[in-house]
Amino acid sequence: MEIYIKNVSKYYYSGGKTIKALDNVNLTIPANQIFTLLGPSGCGKTTLLRCIVGLESPDTGEIEIGGEVVWSSEKNIFVPTENRGLGMVFQTYAIWPHMNVFNNVAYPLQARKMSKNVIRNKVEKTLRFVQMEGFEDRPATKLSGGQQQRVALARALVAEPKVILFDEPLSNLDAKLREETRKELRTFLTELQITAVYVTHDRIEALALSDIVAVMNKGRIIETGTPRNIYFNSDHRFVADFIGRTNLIEATVTSQEGSVTTVDCAIGSVICRKQADMKPGDKVTLCLRPEFIRLKRGNATQAQNVFNGQIQSLVFIGEAFEGEITINDSQLFIKTEPDSDIKVRDTANFTVDPDHCLLVTR
Repeated sequence: MEIYIKNVSKYYYSGGKTIKALDNVNLTIPANQIFTLLGPSGCGKTTLLRCIVGLESPDTGEIEIGGEVVWSSEKNIFVPTENRGLGMVFQTYAIWPHMNVFNNVAYPLQARKMSKNVIRNKVEKTLRFVQMEGFEDRPATKLSGGQQQRVALARALVAEPKVILFDEPLSNLDAKLREETRKELRTFLTELQITAVYVTHDRIEALALSDIVAVMNKGRIIETGTPRNIYFNSDHRFVADFIGRTNLIEATVTSQEGSVTTVDCAIGSVICRKQADMKPGDKVTLCLRPEFIRLKRGNATQAQNVFNGQIQSLVFIGEAFEGEITINDSQLFIKTEPDSDIKVRDTANFTVDPDHCLLVTR
C-alpha cells in the first residue's frame, strides 16, 4: 500500500534552542516497493520513520497509509501504532533474551490472542521463509547476529503487515555478514511484494537494496529516484557526493553545441554530455567518479578529455588500487586495476568519457 507524507515537520527543544528534525517533508512511498531513506546521521531519516510507525508525532502535517489518515495536525487525528498495520525491525533487533525463537516470533500473534494452532502454523511458515526452520526451540542468547536479524524479520512479518519498516537493521553485523544478509533481505522483500521503508546511512546498502532512494539532509528530502538515476544523474552536489565517492570540481560552462556541453575548470577543458538548462557563463560543479577515470602510465598527446598528471598516492584494497593524481595543482581521487603496475610518483594520464562527466548546479 502507498504512504503519503504531506507537509510534515517535527521540532525538538534542547537548551533553549529549537531543532528542526523534519522540515516540511512531502513524500510519496509507492506500494510494493523497497523505499530507502538515505542520509547522514542527524538528517531526520529515523525521525521520519518513527513518525510513520507512530512512535513519534509530528508537529505539523499529515500522514496517510493505504488511504487512511493516521496522523493529521489539522484534523486532530492520531491512530495508535498497533492499529496502523505495520511491522518494524529495529537496529538492535529487540530480541527478548528470555524467550526462545518460537516465542519471540509468536509474540505479535499472542498479543492478538490468536489460537495456538493458528500461531504455530504462522510461525512455522514465517521461520521457513527466513530460513530459520528448526530453530524454534533455540534460546535467543544462542543465536548469531545474522540469525537474530532473521528472527527480528520473522517477528515483523508473522502478522502479515501491510508495510514493514527497517531502522538500520544491518549496522551491527560484520562486513561479510552484512553483505550476505543484504542479498537475502532483498530476495525476501522482493518475493513478498510488500511495501518496505528502509533507513540507512550506508550508500552501498541503499543502492543494493532499493527500488527507490530518497536522500535526506537537514530534515529535508533533497532528491528521490532509482538507485541508478541517483548515482548517474543526480541534480544536486550534496547527493552526487553522498551517494558515492566522487571528485567535485568548480567549473564554468564555455559552450553548448550539439550533444555536448563544454566546461573550463582547474584540470582544463572538459567535454560532457549535453546538460539541459545550461548556457555559457553558468557556474557549475563537475563530478568525476573515480571508477570512470581510465588511467595509463606516461604522458599522452593532447586529445578530448585526456589529462596528464603525476600519481601522488596509491593504496591496495584488494579489488583495486585507490589513490590520488595531481593535475595542474589539483588532486583527483582515482581507482585502477588491482594488477596495475603504476606506482607513486609515476607520470600518468587518464581519459574520461563525456557520458560520465556529470554537471550539477545545486
